[in-house]
Amino acid sequence: MLKNKCKVIGVMSGTSLDGIDLAYVTFEFDKVWQFNIELAETLEYDTKWLKILQNLTSTSVEQLQIIDVNYTLYLAQVIKEFIKKNQIVHIDAICSHGHTALHEPSKGLTYQIGNKNILSKDLNLTVICDFRVQDVELGGQGAPLVPIGDRLLFADYDYCLNLGGFANISTEKEGKRIAYDICAVNTVLNHYSELLGYKYDDEGKIASKGKENEKLLNELNSLDFFHQTFPKSLGIEWVKKEIFPIIDNYHINPQDVLRTFVEHIAFQISRELIGNDKETVLITGGGAYNLFLIERIKSMTNKRIVIPNELIINYKEAMIFGLLGVLKLRGEINCLSSVTGAKQDHSSGVIFRP
Repeated sequence: MLKNKCKVIGVMSGTSLDGIDLAYVTFEFDKVWQFNIELAETLEYDTKWLKILQNLTSTSVEQLQIIDVNYTLYLAQVIKEFIKKNQIVHIDAICSHGHTALHEPSKGLTYQIGNKNILSKDLNLTVICDFRVQDVELGGQGAPLVPIGDRLLFADYDYCLNLGGFANISTEKEGKRIAYDICAVNTVLNHYSELLGYKYDDEGKIASKGKENEKLLNELNSLDFFHQTFPKSLGIEWVKKEIFPIIDNYHINPQDVLRTFVEHIAFQISRELIGNDKETVLITGGGAYNLFLIERIKSMTNKRIVIPNELIINYKEAMIFGLLGVLKLRGEINCLSSVTGAKQDHSSGVIFRP
């Protein structure tokens, strides 16, 4: 018999490298899905892990396999501490995204570290993880995976826009859920903020004082990716190959880079927000705190922008990975072919039991 009420811990580590998001969530199904984020926390990476994760794309396969084991053990320790600190007793499963090491679906390649069976054994709990691989094997992009949660939990909004390492958008079109990556966001903004000695540009204050470089803006906006139709997704490899070389070729100060790139983000997002002005856009992810970026997005669209409470801003993705795990346990579809381009809808992920 299917359980209609589950308590799980959703675990997410994104490309912006803000840290590991953990959300203890209760899901309940009664005709529709309801959720309650009971506890949530972000653990920042220490300098050692930050350096390792920043350099994953230039790591050999042999090194990556060693890192995978070590990261899985590290993740287990982080989850244990979260459980102990919050005195969590009832846990049906740990539902973990892992951390994306490689993502080039056009080559049939995607690899998330932290998804090994030792996670379940070390925690002595059921673990559902490795949600992307099956989709890529079915010819899909393996991303984005969150839109099933947008459909089941946030149907009141016309668009769900996440501003994390990348911007991705999710909406209904002709009865089907579609979703795709739009452009880089914090993977680029944080990189150039660090050149000025900051982890990130707080509220976009640095960017707001910079000067827009029109030539750079035009070159960024002319990249091939922005003229492709969905399904499409981005990885850090693309940023390193396409974005950084273009920006660095201009030899302008980081403040002006930030100003120009914010304009680029806002422009690319506005291109996707077409239609009547009564439609609502739910914005989540770290970029929701970039007030200057939000201001620029608002200036270019007629949509009603909604910024939710901090729990949803910060932990929506971790929470939805919890839902993906619950759906997998129930044998229900958690990955939509209309989103990823896979051959069929499917129930993705691997279940490890202690």
